[in-house]
Amino acid sequence: MRGPQGRMAYSVEHGGDMSEHHATIVWKRTSAEHTYDTYNRAHEIRFKHGDIVLAASSAPAFKGDADRVDPEEAYVASLSSCHMLTFLAICARMRLSIDAYEDDAVGFLEKGPKGKMWIARVELSPRVTFSPGTNVNAATLDQLHHLSHEECFIANSVNSEITVKARD
Repeated sequence: MRGPQGRMAYSVEHGGDMSEHHATIVWKRTSAEHTYDTYNRAHEIRFKHGDIVLAASSAPAFKGDADRVDPEEAYVASLSSCHMLTFLAICARMRLSIDAYEDDAVGFLEKGPKGKMWIARVELSPRVTFSPGTNVNAATLDQLHHLSHEECFIANSVNSEITVKARD
């Protein structure tokens, strides 16, 4: 449901979805044949009605282009980004001022119990720089990350194990 100026209108009080999130995937064959060894994996992921375009491909291990973002990387980035945005919101509400946040997140592709490949786990390694005068001890930092994980929309939507190992 769209509100003024095309913004998303929330309809929770009427039992509807809180919001919708759209992505368009565009692929066109560039090879002479469509065989596993020859078809191109390069494609585009479009957001905001095509205003933002992400060059994507499968991972190199699956004959993709290493210079493009693969779905596994996008998945890991999505979890990391959601955790960060939730962390920033929680800290802002608690009046804990932050100057910088960086995360070197890693996802692990493994064979699952049914023999299918999946991103079984994701390790987030955030480094938070609090503003001068904002004092947060290790226990509080761990608690903030735990709460951020619990409230992260994306983490609540997946089966992968997600761990947070805060860095100094």
